[in-house]
Amino acid sequence: MAEKRDYYEVLGVKKDADQKEIKDTFRKLALKYHPDRNKEPDAEEKFKEIAEAYAVLSDHKKRKEYDNRGFEAVSGFSQEDLFGGINFDDIFKGSGFDFDLGGFGGGLFGSFFNRGGEYASRGADIRVEVYVPLKKIVTGGDEDIHISHLRACPECKGTGAAPGTEPRICKTCNGTGNMVNTRQEGNVAYQEIRTCPNCAGKGKFIDEPCQKCHGTGMIDEPETLTVKIPVGAEEGMVLRVPSHGRPSQSKEGKPGDLLVIVRTAYDERFKRAGADLWHSKSIELIDAVLGMEMEVPTMEGSVTVTVPQGTQPNSVLRLGGKGLPHFGETKRGDLYLRLHVHIPESLSQEERELYTRLRKLGRDK
Repeated sequence: MAEKRDYYEVLGVKKDADQKEIKDTFRKLALKYHPDRNKEPDAEEKFKEIAEAYAVLSDHKKRKEYDNRGFEAVSGFSQEDLFGGINFDDIFKGSGFDFDLGGFGGGLFGSFFNRGGEYASRGADIRVEVYVPLKKIVTGGDEDIHISHLRACPECKGTGAAPGTEPRICKTCNGTGNMVNTRQEGNVAYQEIRTCPNCAGKGKFIDEPCQKCHGTGMIDEPETLTVKIPVGAEEGMVLRVPSHGRPSQSKEGKPGDLLVIVRTAYDERFKRAGADLWHSKSIELIDAVLGMEMEVPTMEGSVTVTVPQGTQPNSVLRLGGKGLPHFGETKRGDLYLRLHVHIPESLSQEERELYTRLRKLGRDK
């Protein structure tokens, strides 16, 4: 196990840092290393590390104890002790995760800091991709997601039995679905667990199946959800919508989450590279030699760009600040204009004579 690092070192703040600096630093680091955004193999561990550091340093009492006694002061704390009093909604408001935090143990932190068996009994997550046009990446906004997934049947409430009836418990296994054979050999007890042969592991019999779900207890139900695309949403960013995944197999368990993966929709004008945009333009040879002015599209409309004389094939011009917003920041990326020089494939007699004269002039220099 790696040695724990000093909490101040983890956040990169001095020991006399005030609460605002600690909060702002944590917010920036958490957004950077959250595994829904950062696919580096160690991102999850870094995320946990900075979250634990913030949980201690953001609490006046915990911080004082830590300053006096080090890690010993917080060694007995549970995840609930550390994170239970933190208002994550306030910290991440406006960051693009503010709609799905869900408090401690859910949303942004639900996958990592959970309450014991509560998370273990969750249903599976559902992953869907949404293709977002560049315009919405710039402005942010709502996007409808259409999904179809299993839900508890509303007619039988998930029992699989027709309304007004109840499933019959298997008497062979007492509803567990398993048969347990225990034997003792000396001081060692052995247990053999096998599927109940009477109910085939279901633990119950349904004499009158629900007509709506045909006795399964589940129906495949279409659903339309609206998610908020944050300004500057990154390619591959995961937006988590709590409790809209698959239902838990346990009656007490909670549904999984819906994970919406942001993809950039095809745009015939631009190619995206992070917060930067690329646009290609073809110019005539004479315009590359003499220079020219041309109209170039941007996300806010066309602008006039000066192509300098003597421009070489595949030259790149940069239009600063004309790209996409950086997620969680006020600055924007750049727009890069790649220039392709068109070489004429056939010439008129007059053009050939002119090019011949130009070649001669070049050689006579």
